[in-house]
Amino acid sequence: MSLIISIIITLVFGAGIIMIRMKASKRPASVKGIIIPPIMMSTGALMFVIPFFRVSWIDILEAIAMGLVFSVILIWTTKFEIRHQYVFIKRTKAFPVILMGLLLIRIFIKYWISGSLEVGELSGMFWIMAFAMIVPWRIVMYFQYKNTEKALGKVEVSGEYE
Repeated sequence: MSLIISIIITLVFGAGIIMIRMKASKRPASVKGIIIPPIMMSTGALMFVIPFFRVSWIDILEAIAMGLVFSVILIWTTKFEIRHQYVFIKRTKAFPVILMGLLLIRIFIKYWISGSLEVGELSGMFWIMAFAMIVPWRIVMYFQYKNTEKALGKVEVSGEYE
């Protein structure tokens, strides 16, 4: 029963995050909006001070590898565009589907390996995976944003607004 409740709660929060991301794409993007999420998430690394959450080196590498795979998918689907003299994240129909797909994959992996790991170790692995997913994605977003912002400057100088 707790498994079903856990999955339902995860899906509800995942749907909420997707709605927040979709709403955020209606506002111009900013460097602050790109950089702050991984910085705030980095505070979660303090969990590893407590031995209960420590993860073996092989599990760390596995979590990083999975996070990097997921980040490639997010990088592939995140693009910027210029609208009304501002830089916006380009909305795609695939983005919410991909986010929900990644969430479902994470749920599957969590319950697949949960029998062989302690709860704290599992929590640590999933934090590492999420961090390894968000950091490369946000770094690439930052550079894409800066390139699009440069293009916006060139458009403004030439007097051609979209």
